[in-house]
Amino acid sequence: MSKAEVGLSVTHRRYVPYSHAHYAGHLVDGAYVLGLFGDVATEVCIVADGDEGLFASYSDVQFLQPLRAGDMVEVTATITRVGTRSRELGFAAHVVCRGRPDRSESAAEVLAEPLLITRATGTVVVPVA
Repeated sequence: MSKAEVGLSVTHRRYVPYSHAHYAGHLVDGAYVLGLFGDVATEVCIVADGDEGLFASYSDVQFLQPLRAGDMVEVTATITRVGTRSRELGFAAHVVCRGRPDRSESAAEVLAEPLLITRATGTVVVPVA
């Protein structure tokens, strides 16, 4: 029996290591966040349907702010629509802590307000219950 319902949400946090910096200024490419969205979507499918599911498509992706090495990023997937085999998910990625290399090599701070860096809408499919 599926437990999929609108509003079911899963959140992951991940430290972004400097080995993932891809551009000047320790910027990390957008594909890194999309990979995290895939991970959190997998857990939503497991929680809701007892199956890892299959990520079928994105209908919208918006990169709003940069992600940098040394950031702590929080990604959330929330079910926004439930079909017979499909689930539409809303995704959000926020930076909650940011490295401060201007202070010292290991300095970091918790942001007063999480910074929305990426949002997306995607569809996953799961086996018939």
